[in-house]
Amino acid sequence: MPQHASAKRRMRISERRRAYNRSYKSRMRKMLKRVRSAENPEKAEQLYRETVSLLDRLVIKGVVKKNTAANRKSKLARHINKLRQAS
Repeated sequence: MPQHASAKRRMRISERRRAYNRSYKSRMRKMLKRVRSAENPEKAEQLYRETVSLLDRLVIKGVVKKNTAANRKSKLARHINKLRQAS
């Protein structure tokens, strides 16, 4: 346990940030799964736009690194292109 007042404050802050980050990451994973599970290309495209918007916001907030977000967006785009070609 922390001994100093500043360490106690840092602990409280880090717990709060951890909770925020966990909720954001959970939301991100759910949206990624929704895009991957979509069978209709139009529906997948709409979900893709929402997911990209969320990923960009998470990069700004510092929850996800920039290259991680770019990598996930790229994989989703490839998935949507495959859906379009299949239909």
